[in-house]
Amino acid sequence: MEQARTKFYPKYKDWDLTSHRKTQAKEIQILADGPKLNTSLTIYDNGEGQHPQNFENSFLSLLRGNKNEIQFVQGKYNMGGSGAIIFCGKRGYQLIASRRYDKTGEFGFTLTRKHPFSKDEQGKKKNTWYEFLKIDNKIPSFGIEKLDLGLHDSFFETGSIIKLYSYDLPSGSRSVISRDLNQSINEFLFEPALPILTVDRSYRYPDDRNLERDLFGLKRRLEGDDNKYIEDYFSEDYHDTEIGKFKVTCYVFNTRIDDKNVKETKDTIQREFFKNNMSVVFSMNGQVHGNFGSEFISRSLKFNLLKPHLLIHVDCTNMEYDFRSDLFMASRDRLKEGDHTTKLRKFLTSKLGSSKGRLAEIEKRRRDSISVDSKNTQEMLKSFSKNLPMDSNLMKLLNQAFKIDIKEEKPKIKPEQQKTKKIDQEAFRPQRFPSFLKVKSQLNEGKKCINLPKGQEKTIRFETDVENHYFDRVEEPGLFTIGLVSYIPKANNGIGGTVSGVKEAVEDVFNINTSSPHDGTIRLNLLTNNEVKVGDEIEMKAILTGAGEEFEELFWIKVVDPEEKKETIKKEDQASDNNIGLPPFVLVYKEKKEDYLTWDEVEEGLDDKVDYDIVMIPQVNGDNIDKIIINMDSHVLKSFKSSYKNQDQLEIADRKYISSVYFHTLFLYTITKNKKYAIHQTKERDEEVDLSSYLKDLFSSFYSEFILNFGSNDLLEMMGE
Repeated sequence: MEQARTKFYPKYKDWDLTSHRKTQAKEIQILADGPKLNTSLTIYDNGEGQHPQNFENSFLSLLRGNKNEIQFVQGKYNMGGSGAIIFCGKRGYQLIASRRYDKTGEFGFTLTRKHPFSKDEQGKKKNTWYEFLKIDNKIPSFGIEKLDLGLHDSFFETGSIIKLYSYDLPSGSRSVISRDLNQSINEFLFEPALPILTVDRSYRYPDDRNLERDLFGLKRRLEGDDNKYIEDYFSEDYHDTEIGKFKVTCYVFNTRIDDKNVKETKDTIQREFFKNNMSVVFSMNGQVHGNFGSEFISRSLKFNLLKPHLLIHVDCTNMEYDFRSDLFMASRDRLKEGDHTTKLRKFLTSKLGSSKGRLAEIEKRRRDSISVDSKNTQEMLKSFSKNLPMDSNLMKLLNQAFKIDIKEEKPKIKPEQQKTKKIDQEAFRPQRFPSFLKVKSQLNEGKKCINLPKGQEKTIRFETDVENHYFDRVEEPGLFTIGLVSYIPKANNGIGGTVSGVKEAVEDVFNINTSSPHDGTIRLNLLTNNEVKVGDEIEMKAILTGAGEEFEELFWIKVVDPEEKKETIKKEDQASDNNIGLPPFVLVYKEKKEDYLTWDEVEEGLDDKVDYDIVMIPQVNGDNIDKIIINMDSHVLKSFKSSYKNQDQLEIADRKYISSVYFHTLFLYTITKNKKYAIHQTKERDEEVDLSSYLKDLFSSFYSEFILNFGSNDLLEMMGE
């Protein structure tokens, strides 16, 4: 598709300018007509067009495969146009009209419809069918010069028209199509070759001033320099022996935009970029053919905070044909449930969900924005925990999840460790184009050599000075490629040269993953295939191109024995003597108080809004609770303390509130997880709800009032005396 656009539209880069893009977009229009609640859509394409006598072999044919030999067009079964008929009202009416691009024929037209059963046919026919109009056994036609068909700023001369009567628009797209339908199509046409114009009518929406909008794919919306929604984006290029080549781009959204709070920002992002609830989109030639929902981010990647703030694009265009063909349904609306989809899901999970990856770094930074510095809360947690019955079944349940271990009062004195001085690094100054490329490696006999354990992935880092989006930007992007220079098997070491018959393509030797630059570093991940032996030596070349200049770097890979896996010391075992293993709680107030955090300060780390109605929000890391945020200015606590004025009573009320909310949250979360319950909420549709969101809502309702007031009054009165 990219090659075809470059050949037929050599000035396509001008479409980055609004005026040029809108002029080109007039060649493909989607227009709305009719009543607001019974909209008809007209699709105009000033393309090849068809002669009337050829309608039955093109528009009206099925399973002819007339696009199979044309590499730059979509379509396989010749059923795309007919697929829309079932959405054209109860009667299935659709108008098709066309005139050949060279003006050599007449303007032809026909109507399609769902066949209405006559009285004689009722009860005799099992299924209905669709039929099209012919007059005197021919597609009706007549000669034209120009026709006014209601197109925007255009007369019809050549091309094709399809009108979809009473079209069943999705519930979220039943307003001005230049806004809602435009956004929805942008999601499915992630990177179209040509811009499109969506047009609504002033008689339908007289108060709307933006009735015509061009669309050019979600990719361009996301990567625009003026996009206030995007915090950062980066790409990963993969080559796997079975899957083939494909590129994955991750877009991370900001937690706050303009003067909106976290919740308002999240709602806006959902409305603007996730209208169809697609968090991971799989495309071919720029068109989305399937998707994963946000559960992939929270369940597979286990990045709970990024769930509403991450969009992942997987470009499948260059995958191995056999693998790709088993991924997509003929309808292009979802992925097949099969072995290849499962493999791709696991592959993406292992790569993008890596604890050393960019997404994990962003998730950790947002999670760590909520610090636990208050000594008072730590002492309080220790005090609460000492009074717990450690041999009870409840504590055994908690111990399974949190490895509870009450330590001695007097911690052991550890030998003083020598502190290392931190060296301030010079700030990275990105350049539009690179001026160097250098591999990070050790020298061995004058050669840059890197040991690669057989069957284990190794990360090789290259230093450069180019900006982060160099590989992905629309204008003057760069390219990073890896090539094979020579291959010396172990049996030939010391002799020199290569053995005949050794494959020359680097993909025949390694599975490869390259990343876009990040603050001066390009990552290359290599994994040997089965044919590579320990002792083999491979000379490789890395090339960084851009602006007519290339930078090369030669280095050697020596295949060595696999490394033994080191026993990792669990964080619980590394914890200080004062840590009992339970997740900390963080007390927050509306206004700044002592060393406690405020509502605003914790919102980014929660991806949620804190107000008077909120009692508690758990911060979840993977499947476990990382922190429990307890709101000390909630309506529930203020109401609970309203009848007490004695200072001791007020302090006990606070402790009662904190301990009740904290331990009820722990037990409810742990029991629900262990029993593998799923929470569903039925509103407009049945949706699964995160356990953390469910508990937040539960405590914000009457549950927290119940656990506070049940049996507490007598205790408070006694303490007050």
